[in-house]
Amino acid sequence: MAWFNSHLLTNVVFSPLLWAGLGFLIPVSKQYEAGFLKFWTLVGTIITFIFSVVLYIQFDPNVFEFQFIEFVPWIAELGISYHFGIDGISLWLILLTTFLSPIVILSSFSAIGHRLREYYFLLLVLESAMLGAFVSLDLFLFYVFWEVMLVPMYFLIGIWGGKERIYAALKFFLFTVVGSLLMLVAIFYLAYLHKIQFGVYSASILDLYRVRTLANGIFSPQALLFLAFALAFAVKVPMFPLHTWLPDAHVQAPTAGSVILAGVLLKMGGYGFIRFAFPLFPEAVRIFQVAFLILGTTAVLYGAWVSMVQPDIKKLVAYSSVSHMGFVIIGLFSLNSISVTGSIYQMLNHGISTGGLFLLVGILYERRHTREIKDFGGITRVMPLFSVAFMITALSSIALPGTNGFIGEFLILLGTWKEHPMLAGVSALCVIFGAIYMLWAFQRMMFGPIKNKENETLKDLNFREIVVIVPIIICIFFMGIFPNFFFNKMNASVQKFLSQAGESSTIVYRSIPPQEVKRARQ
Repeated sequence: MAWFNSHLLTNVVFSPLLWAGLGFLIPVSKQYEAGFLKFWTLVGTIITFIFSVVLYIQFDPNVFEFQFIEFVPWIAELGISYHFGIDGISLWLILLTTFLSPIVILSSFSAIGHRLREYYFLLLVLESAMLGAFVSLDLFLFYVFWEVMLVPMYFLIGIWGGKERIYAALKFFLFTVVGSLLMLVAIFYLAYLHKIQFGVYSASILDLYRVRTLANGIFSPQALLFLAFALAFAVKVPMFPLHTWLPDAHVQAPTAGSVILAGVLLKMGGYGFIRFAFPLFPEAVRIFQVAFLILGTTAVLYGAWVSMVQPDIKKLVAYSSVSHMGFVIIGLFSLNSISVTGSIYQMLNHGISTGGLFLLVGILYERRHTREIKDFGGITRVMPLFSVAFMITALSSIALPGTNGFIGEFLILLGTWKEHPMLAGVSALCVIFGAIYMLWAFQRMMFGPIKNKENETLKDLNFREIVVIVPIIICIFFMGIFPNFFFNKMNASVQKFLSQAGESSTIVYRSIPPQEVKRARQ
């Protein structure tokens, strides 16, 4: 037990990977293989969720520093280490990941019918990679997990996706890789700067926070380093105009892929800004603050407007993600405690609400094999439980008071109003637009006459599907009514983040004389 507690993050991160390896290697006769793989993978994700709950219980909300630190030198010559730790921000993203994973596995029981061993193996590997990225305090280690995430998602889309799955998978992969390669260059440059200024290489963010770089314009070293990181994170968010891979990936991905993509992978972008870009380059944030606020507002408007004209319900939900994540960017770059807390909460909200919408769209697609809104109508008559679940999740997505979405958007708009009233006013209009596109789609699909004979025989939610969707609905109301349950664990971390990102313009990079460089190398 002592070893378990002292290596709790390692257990959380690598238990899905260990479970995946064992499940892939255990021989099972074809007669029982499908049932065994489903049960085995579900149990593995539940165990990981239990580990994360232990993490939550032992987490001290009053500590400003990282907790559950694990440190082992890895490539000592380059200052690269196995360095794990979490704060109140990464804690909730870990819980979001481990909470959604069993739901995703359970939702796949009837949706996936071929190459099951590979499918469930990839889902577990993906979970480990996502968890590793959330706990890494070494930039190189973070980059490894960041890139590993791409591989299972690429195959999930490319093998089990729709008709255009290869195109969508390749587009997703190329967008993300190109952005992250510049981040890799910036990581090595930061490690080199640490060598110059402190005599040793280091990739630990706790060390790199102390590295000083010149920030006297948009072409200064700090500004360029910030842009290298920001590009990788902006692609993942995704920010306008780097969002074009997202609708294709969502539409072509299997339901599990869409839920993980919307629920967790998009949060990697917001988390990257919080953990790395802002604290490492505070002056550059000030330089580009207005530009990112405008881009975030543009994403909010653009995503809402484009959602209104989508004939495909899954693509509508995909474009709504662009709008919702635009709110996250606005809140982060407003740089006050209210807006930042709202942005973090909105990331959690989006994972629950949009993940739930993709689950429900997947359930409907399994029955009708179409996602065209015009092919539906009168669904409430034959699927009342489904309709109620869809209504609750849609209302959460449009930020109805009493649901989780309201808390996040309200805090973001309130915090932004304090700093940039005009941008807050423009963004607030999108709450109206969100209600228009989501409720209009709901009305066309759920009410009116039954247009097709196929819809007359649709079956309502079965027991397994109820088990899948009920936890989502519980979270929607719990997060909307008891937000302090979540804020209490993250408040200290938000204050520390603001103190790092709000440093004054006293950071100056001094050139190192050649003799000092020579002495440092020796």
